Amino acid sequence: MQFIDQAKIAVKAGRGGDGIAAFRREKYVPAGGPSGGDGGWGGDVVMVADSNLQTLLDFKYKRLFEANDGRRGGPNKSTGASANDLEIKVPCGTEVRELPSGMLLGDLVDEGEKLIIAKGGKGGLGNAHYLSNRNRAPEKFTEGKEGEQRELQLELKLLAEVGLVGMPNAGKSTLISVLSSARPKIADYPFTTLVPNLGVVRRPSGDGTVFADIPGLIAGAARGAGLGHDFLRHIERTKLLIHLVDCSTNDPQADAITLLNELQAYGHGLPERPRITVLSKSELIDAEQQKEIQTSLETALQQKVALISAATGYGLTSLLQAVWLELGIENP
Repeated sequence: MQFIDQAKIAVKAGRGGDGIAAFRREKYVPAGGPSGGDGGWGGDVVMVADSNLQTLLDFKYKRLFEANDGRRGGPNKSTGASANDLEIKVPCGTEVRELPSGMLLGDLVDEGEKLIIAKGGKGGLGNAHYLSNRNRAPEKFTEGKEGEQRELQLELKLLAEVGLVGMPNAGKSTLISVLSSARPKIADYPFTTLVPNLGVVRRPSGDGTVFADIPGLIAGAARGAGLGHDFLRHIERTKLLIHLVDCSTNDPQADAITLLNELQAYGHGLPERPRITVLSKSELIDAEQQKEIQTSLETALQQKVALISAATGYGLTSLLQAVWLELGIENP
């Protein structure tokens, strides 16, 4: 399935039904008064969060959404039927912004959460409303109001508690595939991951924590270089970042600092986010090199650095214990 996380659409709420001019015409009532009914309300356009959706792909093929109009009024002061609301389903985690202002209209996070994005027009008034002592047979009525129209920007931000970040080919996809049942594409070349991957990792309590793996970041990612900038929004909601550094590269320390600089340049709270730094692919170098790189990186970053191998399983139990501790989850 194609992963689409941004879309532009137009919405139009329904027009209100017109009021009518009518008069009572009954046997033995030769001069019945005005009886024109009001028009019904136009339908609203409503967005609904749906946990079964994972992408905004549907909006690639349909960009205009129009609710139905209200029905016109009837005789005998009958009000026209109001139109049903038009519900548009979007994935949980979708932000809705008005164009061109960019104003945030709502953030649909929870299953079933609703947001009215365009209000239907009010129905017009029938001539029964204009009866007065001076005018006993009014023919005036009003038309229904137009519904609201808007152009919208939809932006999906995945709902994950833990985000995996690193340079291309740092081992993020391998790690998420080992810790969870996710099966991302894995290969020994940069930019194997082209879209974010989600995996559910079982907690000590038995329920799951969602991990997100985003495409690798390169120098200049915060300014749009490579693929990472397009997907950094997907870790904005995370509570914790796992920063993977490939210890088999020519300069792991430079790689780590490059990524920290990119997070700093991007902002949106990511530089301040709790972070666990991990040296990955430890099976590719000997123990002496591992210790040397680990000590050097801890000195440069002024924080503890873990050592793991997703291929052999080394250090993964300790890594998960550190994750649960950061998230405030008790080990049994």
